[in-house]
Amino acid sequence: MSTRTLIRGGLVITAADEMHADVLIDDGRIAALAAHGTTAAESWTADRTIDATGKYVIPGGVDAHTHMELPFGGTFASDTFETGTRAAAWGGTTTIVDFAVQTVGRSLREGLDAWYAKADGNCAVDYSFHMILSDVDESSLKEMDLLVEEGVTSFKLFMAYPGVFYSDDGQILRAMQRSSSNGGLIMMHAENGIAIDVLVEQALARGETDPRYHGEVRRVLLEAEATHRAIQLARVAGAPLYVVHVSAEEAVAELAAARDKGLNVFGETCPQYLFLSTDNLAEPDFEGAKYVCSTPLRPKEHQAALWRGLRTNDLQVVSTDHCPFCFRGQKELGRGDFSKIPNGLPGVENRMDLLHQAVADGHISRRRWIEIACATPARMFGLYPKKGTIAPGADADVVIYDPHAEQTLSAETHHMNVDYSAYEGRTVTGQVETVLSRGAVVIDRREFTGRAGHGVYTPRSTCQYLN
Repeated sequence: MSTRTLIRGGLVITAADEMHADVLIDDGRIAALAAHGTTAAESWTADRTIDATGKYVIPGGVDAHTHMELPFGGTFASDTFETGTRAAAWGGTTTIVDFAVQTVGRSLREGLDAWYAKADGNCAVDYSFHMILSDVDESSLKEMDLLVEEGVTSFKLFMAYPGVFYSDDGQILRAMQRSSSNGGLIMMHAENGIAIDVLVEQALARGETDPRYHGEVRRVLLEAEATHRAIQLARVAGAPLYVVHVSAEEAVAELAAARDKGLNVFGETCPQYLFLSTDNLAEPDFEGAKYVCSTPLRPKEHQAALWRGLRTNDLQVVSTDHCPFCFRGQKELGRGDFSKIPNGLPGVENRMDLLHQAVADGHISRRRWIEIACATPARMFGLYPKKGTIAPGADADVVIYDPHAEQTLSAETHHMNVDYSAYEGRTVTGQVETVLSRGAVVIDRREFTGRAGHGVYTPRSTCQYLN
């Protein structure tokens, strides 16, 4: 039985437009929009009517960078696909793109199937996968073509983490050449891991073991150098490039220079780089461990360059790199040795609210908020216009957002399966009120009404920004 839902009286905001409009939803999709109070809108009938007067009606968020259940540093990310996607829904995100992991010596197919199995039947919102390439050889290169055909159209490589995920320049070039021919998009963790490991070893030898040294050894220049190198390798291969979790002014400058040349080079940043800094990493009594992620948090001065990059479109996407580890029992693995602290922060629930705070603070416009959090990630990763907008034919992934509500972010009240909040005590303006995923209400006026298994796997087409 299809049900019709009518959302009345809200301000509909997309990346392209703002209008006071009513939204009609039928059979899980947006059926029509009409200006509020017009004859067309007044004639609509529905099984359920939602009053959005005084609220924003926005597309569900698309978080293109999450790591549920990721194995790292001898432990696993603390959010499962069930807990993580439920928290995403609470935060107004209705689609995640997570990362399936190839184990060294094993096939891409085996890694992808393992992630299908983790997520299947467990997700509260829709999901897709990127593929992490840990072992680039003739066999995995051929498999890349098959995955693109299957709707897994992006591949992540690491210039960091030697001995774990690291690929050398030759492997990176080969993967880029393959993506150039099969239409896939290479995503790059751009940090010079070989040089970083030298600095880690030297720091520990000097007795510098506290969390703050994690930020000091992962130098800004080693992010900028790797970003530059990745761009040049992509030019040689004639391939597009998407650089993940850009954290520093110098890396943004490399992306801007490449884009000024007309290259298909794209950049993502994350809320932690926009709102947190090395001040957090330096918190006493090992509290700084809560903020250990890679790329690391930077001195506050870098934030202005990231905001500027988002305004000038040298950075196109804000994702979370959600990869939570509990402070107790997980982050604590690195007491006495910062290099053993599992890398990652919780954030899938906070992204939409923090970016709305950025609107309130004057960093970005309302439409840019929707662009960097919904529309562009959907276009970048082949999900648009099914996801990322409110338009006839799109999936009815819709958020009723109260721009005036105030809330205080805290581990006491968040829904992520982690024992701390990276934004503990921070007050923000704006809050998700009601969330629909493919027309089904999963958050109803701040009550979770969804279920594990509602979310479905969503295959993707290729990047929609390529020249």
